[in-house]
Amino acid sequence: MTQTTDLGPEDRKIITLARSARARNGVPEGAAVRDETGRTYVAGTVALESLKLSALRTAVAMAVASGAKSLEAAAVVTGAEALPDEDRAAVRDLGGPDTLVLLAGPDGELRATVSAG
Repeated sequence: MTQTTDLGPEDRKIITLARSARARNGVPEGAAVRDETGRTYVAGTVALESLKLSALRTAVAMAVASGAKSLEAAAVVTGAEALPDEDRAAVRDLGGPDTLVLLAGPDGELRATVSAG
């Protein structure tokens, strides 16, 4: 596991954005992804009766809908201990198997860095 202080500024930024989305919207998870141009997309959990998406899958969908061709990195802020396979699959579909996914707790501290693959 990598400490938050070991991250570069762009990775710290997406953790901060994900944490802000979680807090601002009062949802279980916040996520942010960074595309190949450096643009970021931020989302929270979607929990409608007819549509349920994790924050990470929502952020990936926002990136795709905005024309992103690839992802450099992703971050999720959650109380969960691990990422569901479906979340990693969404990142892998757009960014490839080597795309890093940062998993942080609600306090913003990095818990794990995993690849999408």
